[in-house]
Amino acid sequence: MIFNRLKTFLLLISLSGLILAIGQIFGGSTGLAFAFILAIGMNFFSYFLSHKLVLKMYKAQPISKSQAPGIHKIVESIARKAGIPKPKIYLIPSEAPNAFATGRNPKNAVVAVTNGIVNILSKKELEGVLAHEIGHVKNRDILVSTIAATLATVIMYVSSMARFAMFFGGGRDSEGNSNIVQLLVLAIVAPIAAMIIQFAISRSREFMADETAAKLTKEPKHLATALQKLEDYSKKIPLKLGNKSTSSLFIVNPFSGAKALSLFSTHPSTQDRINRLNSFKF
Repeated sequence: MIFNRLKTFLLLISLSGLILAIGQIFGGSTGLAFAFILAIGMNFFSYFLSHKLVLKMYKAQPISKSQAPGIHKIVESIARKAGIPKPKIYLIPSEAPNAFATGRNPKNAVVAVTNGIVNILSKKELEGVLAHEIGHVKNRDILVSTIAATLATVIMYVSSMARFAMFFGGGRDSEGNSNIVQLLVLAIVAPIAAMIIQFAISRSREFMADETAAKLTKEPKHLATALQKLEDYSKKIPLKLGNKSTSSLFIVNPFSGAKALSLFSTHPSTQDRINRLNSFKF
């Protein structure tokens, strides 16, 4: 847990450092300040409203205690152990088994599950998955992801400015010296680096949520078997709702069984997660 917290901190520092380097290349231009303001505005909106948008995107509906007493009982018990308010529970009308958590803070948190996940997991496995999602809430991963997205957006925007400058024959500093090579690196390398760092933060937070779930349930093996089932079913029944840009929200990538390069994956490999969970001793 400490390692992953430190890793997240260092990755956020890396994103910040990349922005400072970009500022140096541009000589402290007002474009960088404008990019910051634009990114903060965009992600401020996302932070406060994205949970409503994503629930609507997946046609998720609130599910009452009378409709799903078992799920409510599990969530209530785990939330109490985690020391956070009980999240609202939503159901996604899909047979693709998966789950995600959203909401800007523990008081406004939502845990959403699909019909499919309820049908294929045992009670203990479902408890492990719900504990993972509550782990995201407890660890304030929506906030961390928003900060990372804000920094990455700044980098993407300024990189676009660099490409625009090169296209129109820019690339000289205030003294008239050519800095076309720096602009080229900025335009091509910076956005790729920002994406890699942002995805690394996402993977780190998944490991943290797994560990939090293991500590809350004291039975990590059940989350491990649940992850294997979800991985297998994602290849057979990909999610048809929503958008691939939201794949990082889910406990496993719901859209395809195809494996992405690890550097460009929002999730750690399922086998690495399983091995790590099986190594925990309580």
